[in-house]
Amino acid sequence: MFLAEEAVQVQFPVHETGFTPEELKELLSFLESNEPVSPNSGSEGSSRALYSMDERKQRRMISNRESARRSRWRKKRHLENLTDEVNRLNIENQQLKNQLSLVIYQCHVVWRENEELRSESVALWAKLLDLYWTLAAMQSQ
Repeated sequence: MFLAEEAVQVQFPVHETGFTPEELKELLSFLESNEPVSPNSGSEGSSRALYSMDERKQRRMISNRESARRSRWRKKRHLENLTDEVNRLNIENQQLKNQLSLVIYQCHVVWRENEELRSESVALWAKLLDLYWTLAAMQSQ
């Protein structure tokens, strides 16, 4: 399979494969050996089984634990992101409430000024009407 002169440089990210460094060395040495590999080398009855059932169970358990750890980490990050978004939205909501309060106050001030102007307009129309009546009375005499 591999020649003895060939230098094989293979790097496996241990945290992603679930293999320990010792397991990786054993697997690499098995791959580098010149022994032929039979198609059923991984079966239970084979004398060439790479790992025993207990070893496979142990590897699977370690792999599952690592997968669960990554899942918990992703869930934690997602929760942190949601919490950050809730905080940001609460701040934005408070700012919008403050702006709405200011606009309502300004609307109330303008409404009050408008009412005062209407009242003043009614009073001025009344005076103007009185002046017309007075002028009309003076002209008729």
